[in-house]
Amino acid sequence: MWIWQQDDWPKFTWDKSIIDPRLRQTRLNQGVLLGKVTSQSADQKQNMLDTLLANIVHSSAIEGEKLNAFSVRSSLANKLGLTETNPFPTTDQTDGLAENMLDAVENLDTPLTLARILHWHSRLFPEGDTQFNPVVGGQLRGAAPMQVVSGRIDKPKVHFVAPGRELLDEELNRFVTWFNDSKADGLLDPLLRAGIAHLWFVTLHPLEDGNGRITRLLTDLALAQAEQQSVRFYAMSVGILAKRNSYYEILEQSQKGDLDITEWLVWFLTTLDETFAGVLKEIDQTLFKTNFWRRVDQTQLSSEQVKVLNRMLDGDFAQGINTTQYHKVAKVSKPTATRHLSALVAVGCLVKSDAGGRSTRYFLPG
Repeated sequence: MWIWQQDDWPKFTWDKSIIDPRLRQTRLNQGVLLGKVTSQSADQKQNMLDTLLANIVHSSAIEGEKLNAFSVRSSLANKLGLTETNPFPTTDQTDGLAENMLDAVENLDTPLTLARILHWHSRLFPEGDTQFNPVVGGQLRGAAPMQVVSGRIDKPKVHFVAPGRELLDEELNRFVTWFNDSKADGLLDPLLRAGIAHLWFVTLHPLEDGNGRITRLLTDLALAQAEQQSVRFYAMSVGILAKRNSYYEILEQSQKGDLDITEWLVWFLTTLDETFAGVLKEIDQTLFKTNFWRRVDQTQLSSEQVKVLNRMLDGDFAQGINTTQYHKVAKVSKPTATRHLSALVAVGCLVKSDAGGRSTRYFLPG
């Protein structure tokens, strides 16, 4: 029995004793991240472009589709009104992906409708693209059974069977009504709402192809509504791609189970929290790098020294750098590498380890 065949579908339940502590921790890190991002003086639109680009590219990569990131970036820049130094040619598909993402994160008060979902789908599979992908965008799947299968064609493994086409219209109407009504439900935490929306829509699997990408667009919309702001500072699809195997495993497990979705919500909140932690780490690293260069007179350093320091500030050589590594990265002789490293220690850019000889390593100051 699939989850949608349960008598009380879709009345989801979860164990509050497990979910509430995890929800509090995720909310805390979300608040810390939002505070740090809004305090930065950097160009918000440029940061938003980078975040949305990561979301689009990684969401497609989850499905095994590799996009031209340069083309997607140019499409996003055009939509955001940003001027690029070296713009890249765009396509109907990349323009559609950019349009969909911006609609999902900017039009927070626009009610969700089936027409809006199908418009996203039509932009995902633009007209004229059927030569390479036979999917017709902008329409629900047909009468054929919708199954998620893997394995050999003569011995397929069925991971999931979606509701039949005869149930789909009613099921989608119920989902859309819930999505709009639950936005104002003070008893349902907005992050849990995003997790429920994700599992619910992907379980309906209403489209011939692109269900995962449309599901993650809906999740982005729900998360933007949760924060009540359209400025994006994290891309959850990055976190999902990093855990792609467990993503499909928890979906399959949840769709074969009953209406208790505790384990799915744990996975969703944990992945969201890990996404927040990753962005926080990047922000701290950027601040450290900015403050480091404020204290250093780069005119006193060679271009090779600056290059190596930037590599270290970007997170390379976490265990410190030795003379051989400096020699290879900077493309200088080993004696020159030794002199460069000694000079960097002398001006306070690096700290030398206590170990001598070949074990000597150099670290950024703490």
